[in-house]
Amino acid sequence: MPLNTLKNTISEIPSLRWSGRVRTLIGLIIEVEGLEDRACTGSRVEVRLKSGKSIWGEVIGFRGDITLVMPYESLEGIGPGDSVIVCGENQTICPTEKWLGRVINGLGEPLDGGAPLPQGSLPYPIKTMAPPAHARKRVGSRIDLGIRALNTFTTMCRGQRMGIFAGSGVGKSVLLSQLARFTACDVAVIGLIGERGREVQEFIQDQLGPEGLKRSVVVVATSDESALLRKQAAYMTLTIAEYFRDQGLTVLCLMDSITRFAMAQREIGLSLGEPPTTKGYPPTVFAELPRLLERAGPGTEKGTITGIFTILVDGDDHNEPIADAARSILDGHIVLERQIAERGRYPAINILKSISRMMPDCNAEDESVIIKKARESLSIYEDMEDMIRLGAYKRGSDPQVDLAIALHDQLYAFLSQGKNEHTTFTFGFLELAQILNMPIPESCRNEEETQLS
Repeated sequence: MPLNTLKNTISEIPSLRWSGRVRTLIGLIIEVEGLEDRACTGSRVEVRLKSGKSIWGEVIGFRGDITLVMPYESLEGIGPGDSVIVCGENQTICPTEKWLGRVINGLGEPLDGGAPLPQGSLPYPIKTMAPPAHARKRVGSRIDLGIRALNTFTTMCRGQRMGIFAGSGVGKSVLLSQLARFTACDVAVIGLIGERGREVQEFIQDQLGPEGLKRSVVVVATSDESALLRKQAAYMTLTIAEYFRDQGLTVLCLMDSITRFAMAQREIGLSLGEPPTTKGYPPTVFAELPRLLERAGPGTEKGTITGIFTILVDGDDHNEPIADAARSILDGHIVLERQIAERGRYPAINILKSISRMMPDCNAEDESVIIKKARESLSIYEDMEDMIRLGAYKRGSDPQVDLAIALHDQLYAFLSQGKNEHTTFTFGFLELAQILNMPIPESCRNEEETQLS
């Protein structure tokens, strides 16, 4: 029998499915009887309503002989006795490079009105563990982010994981769109988790644009969707990134935001009866965070996932539980401050509070000297800023303060960057060296010659 005929014959064989019945609906949880020996946590189920409509859900726990199911969509229409069918134990997707340029949801379904997604040949489980620590490659060489403040003061490497910590309305989305368009990577996978529905099209069309979308896959779960679907979208984002990483590519994974992922897990955990701990977050939130974030990074072969995750700090408190937990897992943090945004400087990065754990090892010695000098100048000015603005400081009292005042306007302009302005890695160091009147780093010699010509 030909191979294609055999495949078609096998695909037409009906799979064995187990079914149960809806017993009770409490809050966000559907209690199902009759599946106690047939389902496991993570199993995908179909709830068939009396109206003929079907609702998809997932098994999230058990209580005695009762199976606890949470749906991916609204609970409206579910009633006692509705049939619940187990459709599979391990949820998988089959990504392919043809997914580039598409916008999908947490279930791998297209949201852009285009054709159904083509399927690849290799299935990838949505929920999986990170590669073994002893088998993973080390982080690679530094990666050009296209934003001079980040390239110089918080230099990142391929396979590094960085957090962007900020309150609401401080410019996280615009910064993410710049990273998606400017970063020197092969593929960008962008997860919009719990995003405002109004802002999705704005981000894709205006901020990301056709050029950015061309090399990206965007996964969307808006704030009005179920907690389970928001959580699923975060896992979907990492799974797609892992597929491209396994192709040997340099992948940029952007996720906005980790806080909304944690909030979704909080809803699920509290619905299951978990005890609330700090700020109402149950223990599973702090167990799921590292499982998600550790999946980014270098693979066991050539490819890497460079992860940049936003953390929405509650009330601008950078020590709230999710921010504190994420900071301990990630390889550095970028802090956006409301006071800087209010002055009109974007991106509103507080350089003195931001750090990359790959520095200074990833930079040449002459580059590290320049960064140290710039940080010193910014720190001195910040310490004396109130006295300077009040006129209490007299020029000539301290040479270091005088130098910091002289350099302030130029450094302030250096840290500012328009949303459509792209700066190369070497040009950032070249410009900073010229501001500080220091020797040009060896890595920037060719860039300097190009600029002079």
